[in-house]
Amino acid sequence: MRVRDLLAPGAPRLRLLAGEDELDRRVTGVMTTDLQDPGRFLHGGELVLTGMLWRTGPADSDRFVRTLVAGGAAALGAGEVEVGPVPEDLAAACRRHRLPLLAVPDDIAFGTVTEYVGRHVSAGRAGDLAALVDRHRLLVSAAGAGGLDAVLDLLGGDLDLDCWVLTPTGRVVAGPADRLTPADRDRLARAHLAAQQREHRPPHRVLLDTGPWSLLPAADPADGTPLADWILVLAGDLAEWPAKRRQLAENLARLVAAERTRRDEGRRLRRRLADEVLTLLRRDADPADLARALHAATREDHPHWLVLSADSDGLPEGALRPILEEALGGDTDRALVAALGPTGAVAVLPAPDSAVPADAVRELLAPLEAGLGEEQRITVGVCAPAAGSGGLRGALEEARHAHRIAAARTGRIRVAGPEELASHVLLLAAVPDEVRRAFRARLLDPVTAYDREHQADLVRTLEAFLRADGSWTRCAAGLHVHVNTLRYRIGRIEELTGRDLSRLEDRVDFYLALQIG
Repeated sequence: MRVRDLLAPGAPRLRLLAGEDELDRRVTGVMTTDLQDPGRFLHGGELVLTGMLWRTGPADSDRFVRTLVAGGAAALGAGEVEVGPVPEDLAAACRRHRLPLLAVPDDIAFGTVTEYVGRHVSAGRAGDLAALVDRHRLLVSAAGAGGLDAVLDLLGGDLDLDCWVLTPTGRVVAGPADRLTPADRDRLARAHLAAQQREHRPPHRVLLDTGPWSLLPAADPADGTPLADWILVLAGDLAEWPAKRRQLAENLARLVAAERTRRDEGRRLRRRLADEVLTLLRRDADPADLARALHAATREDHPHWLVLSADSDGLPEGALRPILEEALGGDTDRALVAALGPTGAVAVLPAPDSAVPADAVRELLAPLEAGLGEEQRITVGVCAPAAGSGGLRGALEEARHAHRIAAARTGRIRVAGPEELASHVLLLAAVPDEVRRAFRARLLDPVTAYDREHQADLVRTLEAFLRADGSWTRCAAGLHVHVNTLRYRIGRIEELTGRDLSRLEDRVDFYLALQIG
């Protein structure tokens, strides 16, 4: 019931003295007290009935009302049988703290009010339970009739349960996409993956500017791949919900997981076709055969294609393919992802409308970094858009070369594209790993060791100095430090390394060392 129901016809004759704008508050029960500090006995939603015996002067009213508000009370009922009419200082305090205040006349017993509230609250709870039982039954029929969107529409419209299904990269699978900003989707996906990586028990709670959110994995914990599994997102804090409503959310997560499994079953043929396309590519087959295979897999003809060469470190065998399928599939699921050994994959997909495809892939995969452990990596090489099926063989080789460049980098998600194949990084990728590591260590180890020992920031200063082309003023402005501070830091780097940053050769060496993973 709501506070306004206490003023409806048939209710005890209570008078409203304050809080006219707060009458939609939900009342969950009644508490009768004359304690000066009843806060520790409040659980939220109570109508507090008091004879005002705690009041010895006007100052007591504000303190008492503040205690009730902090405890989550829905309203205050002040009885007039003991001390007479409700004092104005109590009404003022309730107006100040936006707490509804009801006067209980001297001929109305607190027991009468308590019985009235209890009767209405019990009826409301029974109605809620009956409605939940009906919704459990309707969930199954809605899933069969209209898919996940029909289920979420039903819950949002009938139960005020706002929820979405997201992929680990933040793409909306089901739910009103326009009501979740891209930034919020990104934060929710990253928070879920990070909690999964730390093996926290769901639900995972996230606090955004819009309030608390709850996240549930929509997958079988025994055989799911967290970086590919869907996420059920619910507005609100699941831990504070009644048991039946929590059960409904958990059932919904299982239903979403079942829908995901059904979708994966439908991908089996697509995977076989993707493997066939990769076989044709590696065999340098006739472009006409390749075009037929692509059309059979996608049912579409595209003017330009993108090829990705990818592998993973530290992930379970076979995990990379579903991860890339979920990340690259988009709303139309047009990406063909073929397995390449136990840890690798090759993807063929329509080229995106992006000036630099590698940047688009890097941005798309970025949220997955939150779900990778210290020793886990995903490395991707991206080709330039290839015209028709005839250009795919060369695109695959280009993607492989870009992959070698990406593998030389730091980070858990490493992506390189064709624009870097004519850069210095191609030369670095051709140098043996041990030689590159020795070069970096010889030049930068003294600087990184100094940073660790003194909590200094010399490596970042060096990077900024090189980006500013050695300009003292631009570099100092970018770092938000005084030029003299910058000169001191650069001097310290030169002392530690024996190099001179005014010389082009030494600047180039430092730049190359910083590019080496």
